[in-house]
Amino acid sequence: MDKVASLRAFVKVVETGSFAEAGRQLRLSRSAISKYVAELEQNLGVQLLNRTTRHASPNESGQLYFERALTVLSELDAADQAVAQAESTPRGLLRINAPMSFGTLRLGPAIAGFMEKYPEVRLQLVLSDELLDPVQDGFDVTLRIAELESSSLIARKITPIERAVCASPEYLARHGTPVHPRDLRDHVSLTYGYLLTGNQWKLTGSDGDHWIQPSWSLCVNNAEVLRDAAIRGRGIALIPNFIAGDALENGTLQAVLKDYHAPPLALYAIYPPTRHLSVKVRLLIDFLLERFGLKAA
Repeated sequence: MDKVASLRAFVKVVETGSFAEAGRQLRLSRSAISKYVAELEQNLGVQLLNRTTRHASPNESGQLYFERALTVLSELDAADQAVAQAESTPRGLLRINAPMSFGTLRLGPAIAGFMEKYPEVRLQLVLSDELLDPVQDGFDVTLRIAELESSSLIARKITPIERAVCASPEYLARHGTPVHPRDLRDHVSLTYGYLLTGNQWKLTGSDGDHWIQPSWSLCVNNAEVLRDAAIRGRGIALIPNFIAGDALENGTLQAVLKDYHAPPLALYAIYPPTRHLSVKVRLLIDFLLERFGLKAA
């Protein structure tokens, strides 16, 4: 039995003196109102209403119960309003997990802007390139750059993350510039350790998909380390543009195989499924979409 619904139906019948009118005001059928009241009386083991074909009025027990029910429903409505009011002004702790490089290069300035906009929210930001469990580790939001596997968690796409195959001009002068993905087999690669494809690289061009298992000298779970090693001429790396961008612009790295593209990654905001998404989480996701969405990072 839905006790709250039964209480509301009973109170409305007493107030209006009619099952039909109570149904109209609650937008329920007369039979539904009658069923709610009957279940309430059956659960209590007493009759609460005197009924005629056109009218319903509380008996002595019904009047006593009506007065108590009004108090209960009033307190419940007050509790709902208090929670709704608290949610309308975001405050309290918000725990966020994000990748190290994206956190330091892009998220930091954005987080500062979010703090300025919502000063009553306290942020705990954990930067890590390990794949932490969003639920077990107690995060409200996990930001992840990935090709996501299926999961029970909710994932909201924030922005695409494009990548470039690149190396230093010195490395290319010594070892030659690859013109086709198969040429990578003759080069030393610097690889990222958490790709779903392992150490294989998938590059797609006008001649189709190419899966390459390059010979690597460095495998690491942080793309800034890959960038730095590539700048020092240690090999060819596949690096997100938001990390390699400055080096590509100033010439310390040079993009190769420009006619071929790695599968695009994306920045996702991940959070546990819930009927009532916290206003803090919703506002953070909206803020990140406004800051990073609809443009490649």
